[in-house]
Amino acid sequence: MSGWTFRRDGIGTFRFVSATYDAATGQARLEYAFDDGPSMVETIRFPGAPAPAHPQAVEKALQLLHLIAGVSYFKAAVPARIVVETAVPDAATAALLDAVYVEGLAEFAWRNGLDLRGRIAFPRTVAEDAGTTAPALALPRRSLVAIGGGKDSLVSVEMLRALGEDMTLTWVGESPLIAAVAAHTGLPTLNIGRALSPVLFELNRQGAWNGHIPVTAINSAILLLAALLYGFDSVVFSNEQSASAATLEAEGRVVNHQWSKGFAFERALASLVHARIAADLDYFSLLRPLSELAVTREFARHSQYHQHFSSCNRNFRILGAKPRERWCGACPKCHFVFLALAPFMAKPALVAIFGRNLLDDPELAGDFDALIEWQAHKPFECVGEAAESRAALAALAGRAEWKEDALVRRFAAEILPQLPPGSLDMAPLLRPGTDHALPSRYQGLFDAIQRA
Repeated sequence: MSGWTFRRDGIGTFRFVSATYDAATGQARLEYAFDDGPSMVETIRFPGAPAPAHPQAVEKALQLLHLIAGVSYFKAAVPARIVVETAVPDAATAALLDAVYVEGLAEFAWRNGLDLRGRIAFPRTVAEDAGTTAPALALPRRSLVAIGGGKDSLVSVEMLRALGEDMTLTWVGESPLIAAVAAHTGLPTLNIGRALSPVLFELNRQGAWNGHIPVTAINSAILLLAALLYGFDSVVFSNEQSASAATLEAEGRVVNHQWSKGFAFERALASLVHARIAADLDYFSLLRPLSELAVTREFARHSQYHQHFSSCNRNFRILGAKPRERWCGACPKCHFVFLALAPFMAKPALVAIFGRNLLDDPELAGDFDALIEWQAHKPFECVGEAAESRAALAALAGRAEWKEDALVRRFAAEILPQLPPGSLDMAPLLRPGTDHALPSRYQGLFDAIQRA
């Protein structure tokens, strides 16, 4: 970075410089820059990928990945001008990118006192390709399933296994925990490497803006490119209903920590893939019809994973210390997963997973209040809706094995009397919804859940 000084508030332009894929090494190279500053080069490694069978579709998927993954770098200075030095996106692609950079960075903006609304506009071609559909590529019927080491993706795995689907489990970046959980399924795996530019970490040290990014959007674009390289017709995620719900609504803004896990993003990206990349490449979330409670009920039935999974986000930090155990017991994810599983598992088995009874710790009262949005907003984490947490606590308050635990007893005595009785019924929350983008072959998948 010799000869160039990063001044966060003085940056005028963010540049998408180049995107290339080397078939000989299986490596994608994504290049970005601020103004005339140094190149920021990210690399994505696809191990053992064959030579592209569909080079035009691969090139389009690579360009989309380049544009979406740039959000990691753009946020360092959030300049007013965006320049795409490769292929300028069409109107539909630019609209999706505007949403990724505004809605996907909404939490980042909120925490940093920024307002990105009206400030981000991707360049776009004048020509409009409305109504076009990409060609079908005769992709093999195989599913590339994103696995994160937690309960949700494991529920998807077992649903697909029950249907006899041909699938490979995949994740991006190094994670021994995810690798171990994936190996425990006994299914084929694919670990895709991702290396952020070291320049970004240097900019962070120099005062760059920092915060939450829509990482699921980035991983989705990576997996779509992988599907084309390796030959899959489906990219499957495991995002449920509550991912679409706002974390915070204030000052005319809607902030959703899970925006890129929500249905609006899923539907927009899936539509763009069919229109611009491949008509027979499906991108969807298998669990979209389900609430978090419905997912945890399903997961409780798969005891083979109970001592292996973890949803604790502290296990998946890029930087910083990892917890010694699979569960830290101190973060909102730990609290929510414990609460959501409690109505569906024997108490000793659940306590054995976490190492202690989180609902019998008075010091966690404020943390669980946030989960039920009691005098606090929902945590900026991937947790279920307040209605689900309230219904779970109400159910536990009526069970002998739980009702004397400190937080359950407090809920029953102090909070429950002030809640509308009709809002605490768990049954409606366990029924599958109708908003989803499942391919037709999965339409009957939730019949058994509906009858449970």
